[in-house]
Amino acid sequence: MEEEKREAFTIPAEDGNGFITISDDVVADIAGLAVTEVDGVAHLTGTSPTEIITKIGKKKRSKGIRVIFEEEKCIRIDVSVIVRFGYNIVEVSAAVQERVKQALQTMTGLIPSVVNVRVSGVDFSKD
Repeated sequence: MEEEKREAFTIPAEDGNGFITISDDVVADIAGLAVTEVDGVAHLTGTSPTEIITKIGKKKRSKGIRVIFEEEKCIRIDVSVIVRFGYNIVEVSAAVQERVKQALQTMTGLIPSVVNVRVSGVDFSKD
């Protein structure tokens, strides 16, 4: 049996009037922004600082982010990054995990059960 892919998380409103739906794109954008704020992260894999989405004119922050909805209010996040040369990869990865967890819990109430970080390269350019 094939697992159903969820693309949004829906919870009842606290006052009982209606529902709140949070798209996986929103979750990915929040996670992507949190990742780029970590010192030592050059960029998400597959993006560069100048990559622009031509249709809406905004930087795509969710490329390199995969969101998997697991259970009620619980999600798994997979992140793929390029780390700047000279930074400790383990420390940067741990900071990414913590920043993503905090951002998602603060902004959505969703609890990431796991934040997996894949370092797919090192950026040797000088800024």
